[in-house]
Amino acid sequence: MLYYSIINLSTLRKGSEQVNHPNESASNSSHSILQSCQLNLSTEELVKIIQKRGEGTITANGAVSVSTGKYTGRSPKDKFIVNEGKAAEQIDWGTINKPMDKDAFTALYERVIQHLRSQDMLFRFTGWAGADKDYRLPIQVITEFAWHNLFARQLFIREDEELASSQDPFTVISAPTFKANPQRDRTNSEAFIIISFEDRIILIGGTEYAGEIKKAVFSVMNYLLPQQGVLPMHCSANTGKKGDTALFFGLSGTGKTTLSANPERGLIGDDEHGWSPNGIFNIEGGCYAKCIGLSEEKEPQIFQAIQHGAVLENVVCQEGIPDYNNTDLTENTRAAYPLSHIDNSIFPSQGPHPKSIVFLTADAFGVLPPISKLTKEQAMYHFLSGYTSKLAGTERGITAPEATFSACFGSPFLPLAPAIYADMLGDKIDKYDADVYLINTGWIKGPFGIGERIPLVYTRAMVDAVLENKLDEVNTATDDFFGLHIPESVPGVPSQLLKPWETWDSYTSYQEMASKLAAKFHDNFQSFSQVSDEIKNASPLYRS
Repeated sequence: MLYYSIINLSTLRKGSEQVNHPNESASNSSHSILQSCQLNLSTEELVKIIQKRGEGTITANGAVSVSTGKYTGRSPKDKFIVNEGKAAEQIDWGTINKPMDKDAFTALYERVIQHLRSQDMLFRFTGWAGADKDYRLPIQVITEFAWHNLFARQLFIREDEELASSQDPFTVISAPTFKANPQRDRTNSEAFIIISFEDRIILIGGTEYAGEIKKAVFSVMNYLLPQQGVLPMHCSANTGKKGDTALFFGLSGTGKTTLSANPERGLIGDDEHGWSPNGIFNIEGGCYAKCIGLSEEKEPQIFQAIQHGAVLENVVCQEGIPDYNNTDLTENTRAAYPLSHIDNSIFPSQGPHPKSIVFLTADAFGVLPPISKLTKEQAMYHFLSGYTSKLAGTERGITAPEATFSACFGSPFLPLAPAIYADMLGDKIDKYDADVYLINTGWIKGPFGIGERIPLVYTRAMVDAVLENKLDEVNTATDDFFGLHIPESVPGVPSQLLKPWETWDSYTSYQEMASKLAAKFHDNFQSFSQVSDEIKNASPLYRS
């Protein structure tokens, strides 16, 4: 395998020693990483190097501020999986998981290695993905930029670094200044994110956006964990004082991070988790929070977590002061920081099996109820659908709300067929008797532009009612379009808001909009032809 011929772990040492192939004279010169490879440098050491090399600046709150240039977000069209070995038969090939031939990958890999040999300094982090020691994956991240290594140090788990370096790790190699030649390298553009499960390598180049490192490792875990009976999940998780764990699924803009950040509950993690026979565990050791509109008043935990050692991506700073409302570079401004920067984080980042699961959606059509309890089949249906809305004005050309669907609330990161993850979720709901609720953080009294967004205070009251089991004995009503079971009352929430059709001025207008959204659910679900009839029958009641 390339992994063993190119990177010999036994020769990687802390400090400025060179990294050489053991049989350099007999190998292709591109089959080695030479130059100095700094191993597991501290946050302080990396910050000094970042300043010295001019990779970033230090803000007034002690964070490292960097710009990622042309790429200010993930580049899904540039992501590939090597078509090889066991993975070739298991990967759900398509527009998300695009194949790359092994020979093309090998040739590109060698060019990247040759490029890295010309650098004056390289950086290596060794750690883990997965807080559960029974299921954790040893990783090493080799980077061209010091700030990328600081990012990895803050986002992944540092515990047992020495042990991690002695294992058979999955290797991430980040070479942002290497630009691919699409015609020669068989990539889509100059940027590339390529996963080889056989060689245990993630190869990243042409992009400085550090989120590619984080999400590529998550994609690997989404492939490996199901083979061990563990469900990987794109969700946040917290736990109460009685050990009552809750999961929060939701796409961008639905309130996943905001609603899971609760000073009365311990934070397990904000984005990626596994559900094993031992319970819930965080895949990461840090957070990667959106910063747009961030303020101490609205999100004090995140605001205060941006301190020494944190990395700010594409946040405009004026005289060292971050301006979180300035989107001149991108709306996708980000902060990376370790969980230790959050006061109520728990260590190790694990919790018991969840009793409450919350699916979050921001329905701009204004027809989904603010809260509804799901049957297991409905839970699997809505998990596969992964629905929320894009709003008018958020993207060029969008003049009205648009439905968007992302299977399992994270389709860009799923190497396997979505039904595999949904089946695992259904089994775990049954086994651990978890309640599942769908909470709409979007619009009531009409669609976006006519109605109003559900006040956050009401949404928090609904989440509290779920977590405190206050809805267990409450009677429910069923709506006419989506078959959802709506509580008749929720403490702290006006009852007249719970049934969306009663908040509209015109029931006919509500019917038309509900029918339109139901049809979109049906159209999207056509791709899940192999799921059971029970799940299909949990769809909205509309029929085309």
